[in-house]
Amino acid sequence: MAAAAATASGALGALQASRARLVAPWCARLGLGLGLPSSATSPRAAPAWAPAARGAVPRRGYSSEVNEQDELRVRYLQEEDRGIVVLGINRAYAKNAISKNLIKMLSKAVDALKSDKKVRTIIVRSEVPGIFCAGADLKERVKMHSSEVGPFVSKVRAVVNEIGGTQRLPRTVGMSLAKELIFSARVLDGQEAKAIGLISHVLEQNKEGDAAYKKALDLAREFLPQGPVAMRVAKLAINQGMEVDLVTGLAIEEACYTQTIPTKDRLEGLLAFKEKRPPRFKGE
Repeated sequence: MAAAAATASGALGALQASRARLVAPWCARLGLGLGLPSSATSPRAAPAWAPAARGAVPRRGYSSEVNEQDELRVRYLQEEDRGIVVLGINRAYAKNAISKNLIKMLSKAVDALKSDKKVRTIIVRSEVPGIFCAGADLKERVKMHSSEVGPFVSKVRAVVNEIGGTQRLPRTVGMSLAKELIFSARVLDGQEAKAIGLISHVLEQNKEGDAAYKKALDLAREFLPQGPVAMRVAKLAINQGMEVDLVTGLAIEEACYTQTIPTKDRLEGLLAFKEKRPPRFKGE
């Protein structure tokens, strides 16, 4: 079984498998920041780069050791999928556990992508069969001096600040259930995660082992034609609106819409509707 998750913030996730912890692959729209969903991991994550829009990519082998510079692979999709970037985590020997080097590479990659206006959507996936992410690299953590732990954890939070945890999980599944899951460290399968609203899609696994990645890619392709400005402010309105009362949320929504009024994209959308053609948005 494979599962794919989507969140209201504009992020979407991909989960491979039948057993899952509360962390997940994700696909996030770039805009006013990188949004990551609270979702789940899996013991059967996508094993290698899946076929792109045109043609297959050769599968990679796995060894017990991986060069540190190869622990994160950045791939820019082309042709009709131009604007989608795939980040592949590749720490097979450590079950993709989050290390200082990996979080440094993720942070650097995210910073670069956020400043690239041509990038519309990011998919983060595992290149390791059977796992998405085992969590923190405890073998590395035990060697850290106590003064290193705090800054490292803060760095992790900064990079994946939308994933689960004691604050976001209750907002997703409710306080009572969040306490139950956190206190028990319970492992959920895909169907259970979907039933409580933690993920949005559960899929039958395919022969290639990348059903969730392909679902995430399909969702990313749905995002691409939409107006970058509108999507950016919609994400902002949702993310900030969820943290406040309804009246304040509606005020945030109005302020966000106001930002779209003077844009060329808004006029292009109206003209395209009048001319009965697809709009050609430029993010201006």
